[in-house]
Amino acid sequence: MLTQEQIQSFEKNGYLVVKQLVTHDDCAKLKKSVEKLIDAWDPQNDTLCTFGTGDDREQSRNRYFLESGDRISFFLEENAVDRKTNKLNSDKHHSLNKIGHALHVLEPQFKKVSFSDKIKAIVRDLNYVKPAICQSMYIFKQPYIGAKVVPHQDGTFLFNNPLKIMGVWIALEDATIKNGCLWFIPGSHKRPINRRYIRNPNEQEFNEGKMLIFKGTEDQYDDKDFVPVEIEAGDGILIHGQAVHKSEQNTSPISRQIYTFHIIETDNSEYSKENWLQTKEPFPLIYDA
Repeated sequence: MLTQEQIQSFEKNGYLVVKQLVTHDDCAKLKKSVEKLIDAWDPQNDTLCTFGTGDDREQSRNRYFLESGDRISFFLEENAVDRKTNKLNSDKHHSLNKIGHALHVLEPQFKKVSFSDKIKAIVRDLNYVKPAICQSMYIFKQPYIGAKVVPHQDGTFLFNNPLKIMGVWIALEDATIKNGCLWFIPGSHKRPINRRYIRNPNEQEFNEGKMLIFKGTEDQYDDKDFVPVEIEAGDGILIHGQAVHKSEQNTSPISRQIYTFHIIETDNSEYSKENWLQTKEPFPLIYDA
């Protein structure tokens, strides 16, 4: 699936664009599947949990987020809820930040893409022995209000030892600078993971609502080191678990919907019990060598 040149580029930069990883028909089917999920979702009978990447993250205090690893859960933009009435400020279709974290298990169209022959070939090319998918997300990046995502490494949130994690980020619509494409620091995957997002080991604080915390030091990054990676619908980006990346707020009238999932190595590598995301069942393997 990957040429030697592509593998070398991934190893050098920590990310790689794969043209037409999925077809335009696949994109349309994934978007239609999500439309049906939202149509069936009743916000009035569900927990209204917002999702953000700033210092004050509501999801860190919300059991709805904590227990979403086995489910299809709905997370809203931070300004989408009127907390006085606990109702949405606008139409539910245009209020969502993302849906997660078990689409790859529970929704047939997403399962088909996540475990496709192309994905199997890619992870084989990158020398995964027993790769598993630990989570999946559908991210909307709504027009005008789609929030920025601060610079981060995926290994901060999903950690295994030894560390071998890769994100697969698939554009279902064109991702441009205007509507919030990804930005990377090339070569940043050689930096260690100095900060972790974990379940709070302090039982009293956990029970008081401070369920998820950061431990370690936050790295500082220079904006001039980031380069934008614009891609077309159907293209994918492979993201090394230590590569530093971000996205800016969508200030355009055009959404930037994507599907992403994370692959971990399970062969002689232990998924951390400290990680925020835990599931009742083992993570599904892409293949078992």
